[in-house]
Amino acid sequence: MPYYRAVGEIPHKRHTQFRQPDGSLYAEELMGQEGFSSDSSLLYHRNLPTAISSSVEYDPQATEPAANHPLKPRHFRTHKLDATGDAILGRRHLLANGDCRISYAVADQPSPLYRNAVGDECIYVESGEATVETTFGAIDVSSGDYLIIPMSTIYRVVPTGEEPLRTLVVESTGHITPPKRYLSVRGQFLEHSPYCERDIRGPEAPLLVDGKDVEVYVQHRGRGSKTIWTKFTYANHPFDVVGWDGHFYPWVLSIHDFEPITGRIHQPPPVHQTFQGPNFVICSFVPRKVDYHPDAIPVPYNHHNVDSDEVLFYTGGNYEARKGSGIEQGSISLHPAGFTHGPQPGAAEHAIGIDYFDELAVMVDTFRPLELCEGAQASEDSAYAWTWNRPPSA
Repeated sequence: MPYYRAVGEIPHKRHTQFRQPDGSLYAEELMGQEGFSSDSSLLYHRNLPTAISSSVEYDPQATEPAANHPLKPRHFRTHKLDATGDAILGRRHLLANGDCRISYAVADQPSPLYRNAVGDECIYVESGEATVETTFGAIDVSSGDYLIIPMSTIYRVVPTGEEPLRTLVVESTGHITPPKRYLSVRGQFLEHSPYCERDIRGPEAPLLVDGKDVEVYVQHRGRGSKTIWTKFTYANHPFDVVGWDGHFYPWVLSIHDFEPITGRIHQPPPVHQTFQGPNFVICSFVPRKVDYHPDAIPVPYNHHNVDSDEVLFYTGGNYEARKGSGIEQGSISLHPAGFTHGPQPGAAEHAIGIDYFDELAVMVDTFRPLELCEGAQASEDSAYAWTWNRPPSA
């Protein structure tokens, strides 16, 4: 993250003696990116974070993804994936490539402790509430929140609301950050950024949990782009950090705090960019005033991004450009490279004169082709590819 925070008890100088009430040393741990050359935090544990008593293989029984072949646009109805479980092991994988994987989960029970040692995760809350417990402390999340979990952070998700927690998850093979064009050379958000430090929430206090022989599921790198899992048993509960400081920690941004950038004529999707990752971006489409040129056409023009696959998750409001195509709450559209996509027939004419869009959507654009995972194949609307052949809606 681009700014410094300190939580709990820490010594005056780093890498110096910091003693517990019984006189023993707290165990200092550095969590950092890019081999001591980028953002990091120092954490102070009551016990050794290195002490494990068991390491065993774990097989999540994930199926191999299939190519988008024959090539066509696709529509997935995530609300068909309603089998509840937990927010980690219950993820239904939808789309994946060598840079990221997109999943959906419906959770009504606490997850196990989990560490993703492959890359950062972005968890978007479609609906429901949860407390996310982490080594850095706990964070409450609810509908509209993006939660960025840095690589190798141990955490678990505990649903707290009356309804199940529905989340869209983007797992990266690297780091997920704010767009570089919105940050100064020192990491401060600039004046033209659609959000800033005031909009970001992080853990406010340490989370201390006692326990022995605690299991943690770890997803880590395998051969090539494959990931594999191991189940560690830690001698002591990993939530034993009395304090930490630095720039590396889990954080939350609400999509409702993203300020839209608008103009006289239709603005291209980069104005909606919220995060960037290795070879992909995440964008937020939020309720906003739209184009105010007297001859403006507010909905998008037909477009073909020759370098990217476009994924759009519809999470609220009414998406004007695809009205009449079967898109609904929880829908995901995939418009791949090699296909020209655009508004539903008749949408351009119907949008003329509209000055406000009440829509909420999360977009993921990838710069390598996405393959179809089990959850996508189980929830696909097979008629979607032909919706541009329908006559204009009334």
